[in-house]
Amino acid sequence: MYKERLPHSQSALILGISSIVTACCCWGVIGVIVGIIGLYESNKAIAIHNQNPNDFDGINNAQTGRTTSIIGIIIGAISMLWMIYMFTSGDYQMFFEQYNEFLEEVE
Repeated sequence: MYKERLPHSQSALILGISSIVTACCCWGVIGVIVGIIGLYESNKAIAIHNQNPNDFDGINNAQTGRTTSIIGIIIGAISMLWMIYMFTSGDYQMFFEQYNEFLEEVE
C-alpha cells in the first residue's frame, strides 16, 4: 500500500534547521520567530499523523523539525538575552571596539 507524504513535515524540518542558523546569525530574533513557526508546523504534522497513522509517511521529518525548532528557539532566546544584556550594560561598545581592532589586525 502506498503511503502519502505527511503534510507540513518537510516545511517543519526546513524551518527547524533555519531557526538554528538564524538564531546564531541574526541576534536571535529571527531564529525565535522561525522556530515558533516550525514548531507550529511540526505540531500540525504530528496531529495529522496521529489521526491516521497508517495513511502517511514522514513522521520522522516532523519529529526532527520539532526538535530542531525547539533548539532554535532556545538558542535564539539565549542570544536575544545576551544582546539585551550587552546593550543595557554598555559592554556592547567595548565589544564593538574589540571587533574593529580584530578586523584591523586581519587586514
